[in-house]
Amino acid sequence: MILLLTSLGLLGLGAVLALPGRGAAGWASRLAPGAAVAGCALGMIPAVQALAGNPEELLLPWSLPFGSFHLALDPLSGVFLLPLFLLSGAAAAYGVEYLRPEAESRDRGRSWFFFNLLVASMVVVVVARNAVLFLVAWEIMALTSFFLVTRQDESAAVRDAGVVYLIAAHLGTAFLLVLFLLLGHEAGSLEFEAFSASGAAGPDGALFLLALVGFGAKAGFFPLHVWLPEAHPVAPSHVSALMSGVMIKMGVYGLVRTLSFLGHPPPWWGWALLVIGFASGVGGVLFALAQHDLKRLLAYHSVENIGIIALGLGVGVLGQSAGSPVVAALGYAGALLHVVNHALFKGLLFLAAGAVKHSAHTLQVDELGGLLRRMPRTGVLFLVGAVAITGLPPLNGFISEFLVFLGAFRGVGSLGAAAAVAMALAIGGLALVSGLALACFAKAFGVVFLGEPRTSEAAHARDPGWLMVGPMGVLAAGCLAVAAFAPLVVRSLGPAVAVVAGPGTAAALGDAAGSLHPLVLGMGALVVLTAGLALLRRGLLRGRVVESGPTWDCGYAAPDFRMQYSGSSFAEPLTTLFRSVLRPREWMAAPEGYFPVTASVAQETPDAARGLLFRPLFRALAWSAGKLRWLQRGSVHLYIGYIVLALLAVLAATVGR
Repeated sequence: MILLLTSLGLLGLGAVLALPGRGAAGWASRLAPGAAVAGCALGMIPAVQALAGNPEELLLPWSLPFGSFHLALDPLSGVFLLPLFLLSGAAAAYGVEYLRPEAESRDRGRSWFFFNLLVASMVVVVVARNAVLFLVAWEIMALTSFFLVTRQDESAAVRDAGVVYLIAAHLGTAFLLVLFLLLGHEAGSLEFEAFSASGAAGPDGALFLLALVGFGAKAGFFPLHVWLPEAHPVAPSHVSALMSGVMIKMGVYGLVRTLSFLGHPPPWWGWALLVIGFASGVGGVLFALAQHDLKRLLAYHSVENIGIIALGLGVGVLGQSAGSPVVAALGYAGALLHVVNHALFKGLLFLAAGAVKHSAHTLQVDELGGLLRRMPRTGVLFLVGAVAITGLPPLNGFISEFLVFLGAFRGVGSLGAAAAVAMALAIGGLALVSGLALACFAKAFGVVFLGEPRTSEAAHARDPGWLMVGPMGVLAAGCLAVAAFAPLVVRSLGPAVAVVAGPGTAAALGDAAGSLHPLVLGMGALVVLTAGLALLRRGLLRGRVVESGPTWDCGYAAPDFRMQYSGSSFAEPLTTLFRSVLRPREWMAAPEGYFPVTASVAQETPDAARGLLFRPLFRALAWSAGKLRWLQRGSVHLYIGYIVLALLAVLAATVGR
């Protein structure tokens, strides 16, 4: 625990030192990110130890009512701390160069202050073992990320995104407050240990629903995801990577930790998670297909991947409910491994998108093109992330999705008829999501990095320096390493799965990990074969004259970049197929005459949940609140009367009990 506290101390020290730093010569550009990198590197040591089954605990008295400074490390905490520290350290190093062009126009010290506090608050969320301490850290996490999202608050779009995020965060916190109050009422304490003891007596569906909404709002479960595609695109890219890669996983952590409190789950909990996972996965990837901004596209893919995690949790809950340790172990392990994998490849993709913006000064897909020749390092690293996120071998996304598939197939064959139907939903949903994700990233990589540049900024783009490329390379290496050592990685998840599903699942997961050896060998053989063919081709061409010539140009003597597929035209067959779900808006100025001078077409796809659910809901709430304006008379005496009446009502309720 000393190493973890030292890590938190370094993060806090970096935040304090960042405040007086201004400009390129200030403390902010040196000590704050350096302290963040050092703190994250140090924090990975206790995280690995906890994952290996070496728990630690610290309990100190606290004067706050019902609170205590109670920290503990267990294997489940280790699963979430490892990607948190790795991605936070990479993002801090990346941010040094990414923020350098803004040195004269913006106070970077304040940005690093909130960045370090955000990382520290997430660490406390994962290791807190008291509800009051947990909620304090949860609220600090929400506020620091809000200030990072609204850093460029001169933009109306940024301010709107910040307001939506803050409302969503506090609505989720309201549900969590009720959840912990009910848990504390049943347990007689707000310590997590007491929750676990009382939860063993019998599960409570209301508590599960409160956790599902409260933590689901942070995780980005559909339809509670509306803040996510607004906030992530407007934040600085290293902050977007941190929020998407690890911050939304705090919602997953909270839900999994709550499941460990509530005892043996009924089947409908698994059904609920599978339905939410299906809706989040399919909805997220469909709306990603329709986006024109690269970071907004990646933000919707966060919703998609949270859906995959929910599918894994649903498989695990159904296996646990049916008394099948193999199905439970595979479902939970697939979900937890996807938490780690998503942090790696989504962090990589957001950092690569930031490199594109840093050099080409835009993230509009249809204003880019041809970047692979101009930004080869960024292009190759983006391709690694794209292959990983689509679940293709030989990278890490394939391993976690394979575990969920394997658990669902085992469930179809070994569980009852109702559970088999649920598992079939998981299989079909995951297959559909994977196929649509492949189409979406074929669009993203093809339109952004292949073809010819569509603007002069894209034509003059260049790779950034090693402070930005290096962190991306570390994350790409992580994607390769998880796949290469998949059996060892999956086996190491056994203690964390046992925290949720019981000790019997660890042995079942160890047996399942052994079945991954042929798969990993096959992926290794594929890599070796591909590399061998590339070397063979290079050897055969050595010493020969390789010439190039014009291709058949379909009658066009001077092809123009406007003849290329745009992002919209590439995705048009799929967006048309799902038009009833996406509900796009289109504006077209058709060509006129024999020699038209101008013609244009534009398309916008607003979020369906925001437009059809939350906007009418909040309008209704505003209308209802307006009907109560007669209570606000501007009289202090009247307000004191309201307070007295409320106190009398509380006293009457207390006496009655």
